[in-house]
Amino acid sequence: MAKKSTADADIGNVAVLMDSVLDDTSVPRNIRKAVEEAKHKILDKNESLDVRVTTSIYKLDDISNDVNMPSHARTEIWQIISELETIREKEKK
Repeated sequence: MAKKSTADADIGNVAVLMDSVLDDTSVPRNIRKAVEEAKHKILDKNESLDVRVTTSIYKLDDISNDVNMPSHARTEIWQIISELETIREKEKK
């Protein structure tokens, strides 16, 4: 049970990081839309945690190389991906 609450707390932290990208108006709309989709996916309790995390990672990884993305936003996206990968690795244990 402690493992699940830790994962929920980690997902909450990732959602806060995603919110910072969503609230940044210097980030292009298509990138904010992809981050919003990834956030909805990660918070959707209808699928397993592993599926939600992996889907979100792929979605964010696709946009991380967008040439229109400001460098500070790219750094935030990489940080979010890193946090999601950490969650995925914790779930494997």
